[in-house]
Amino acid sequence: MDHADILRRGVEDFKQFVNPLVAARVAMTGEPYRIAGTREGKLVCEDGRLIEDLHGTQSLGHRVAAVADAVRDWLATDAPSWYPSRVNPYAGRLGRALFERTGYDNAFFGMSGSDAVEAAMKLARAATGRPRVLSLLGAYHGTTMGSCALMNPGMFRDPFAPHLPGVSPVPREDVDALARALEPGDVAAIIVEPIQLEGGVYPLSDRYITSLCELTEKHGTLLVADEVQTGLGRLGRFLGTSTWPRRPDVIVLAKALGGGLLPCSAMLTRRQTFLRAYGKDMATAEAHNVTFGGNAMSCVAALAMLDLLTPEVLSVAKARGDHFQAALGRALAGSPLVVEKRGAGLIAGVELRSSDHPWLSFEHFGMDELEGHSPIGLLVCHRMYKRGYYCFVCGHQWSTLRLQPRLDIEEHELDAFVTALREEIDAIAELV
Repeated sequence: MDHADILRRGVEDFKQFVNPLVAARVAMTGEPYRIAGTREGKLVCEDGRLIEDLHGTQSLGHRVAAVADAVRDWLATDAPSWYPSRVNPYAGRLGRALFERTGYDNAFFGMSGSDAVEAAMKLARAATGRPRVLSLLGAYHGTTMGSCALMNPGMFRDPFAPHLPGVSPVPREDVDALARALEPGDVAAIIVEPIQLEGGVYPLSDRYITSLCELTEKHGTLLVADEVQTGLGRLGRFLGTSTWPRRPDVIVLAKALGGGLLPCSAMLTRRQTFLRAYGKDMATAEAHNVTFGGNAMSCVAALAMLDLLTPEVLSVAKARGDHFQAALGRALAGSPLVVEKRGAGLIAGVELRSSDHPWLSFEHFGMDELEGHSPIGLLVCHRMYKRGYYCFVCGHQWSTLRLQPRLDIEEHELDAFVTALREEIDAIAELV
């Protein structure tokens, strides 16, 4: 395989054979997509520029050496990656490692966050015998058909109706609405994000979390925490929910779990909950599975990633998160374009004010189909690309920047990013 040729010509192949609209988007927005390699956790463009990725999937940077070495070491053996009996010793070891970090003694492994959310939905219905599953307005839990039903209304959800029956949202932070929804006693689970990322970077309040824990316990509803974004150190602790009044019944992990190198997700629960759903007989035990979920190579990468998330690394991530939040708050104070900074730890959202200037609209650019979306966030991202930063907007709220630096980023690198962000926001503000 000629890797240099793939890097050179594969972009055009992607445009022709995978998704032409994605290729058109990155060309239009100026995203750095012609990537030649990685260096010290950063992306290296064809022209040699280094790009700091703030997407969040690569929580310790791109091509983490320890994860890559673990996979190479495994590839040097003759161990199979897939076990036809489905008794995979590498999945067993990963399950043990996660139990030792979280206390959850049952794991199901998939390839994506959507896989794990689907597993949680099926577990909840099977364990409780109840039909309904709730989410919060603004949610993003994946794009497969079950998880899509949990999604906030909009482009990720609307084209795929009708959706899974019995699935509906409740307003975020509305305790009375939550109590009313749970009162009939037919809700199997409510699935929540400790911080809604794509919904605009909204952390759940302590008041709402307390009510969520109390009401779900009172009504026998499984509390499912989607920690795809908030888990694995991003809030300075292994699980973001470890400070909640009670542990959720189910935890969903993905993205960073595979070390940024291989796909791996996990649904964690307690053994008694698993047995309520799948413990009837041998056939029932395998009623839900993913063929390559928990494959050996992905588990090896995940085990290497867990080894890296030491107490020292989590402590550094906590300190970096505190520094990041404070630096952003100081830098963005007084900007006429900034509505609010939200977030916690190494997760930040910067909501930008929309403009009624006729040039600053998608209609002006001939994209009438995007009427109603603000281009301000994307314009800031466009300018930040040129400064060496890969920034993103929230999927449900394009006026809000979603910022997730790697856990081990240095303070001076955070300061440089924050300074560049304020400068580019100021440049856009002059236009409006």
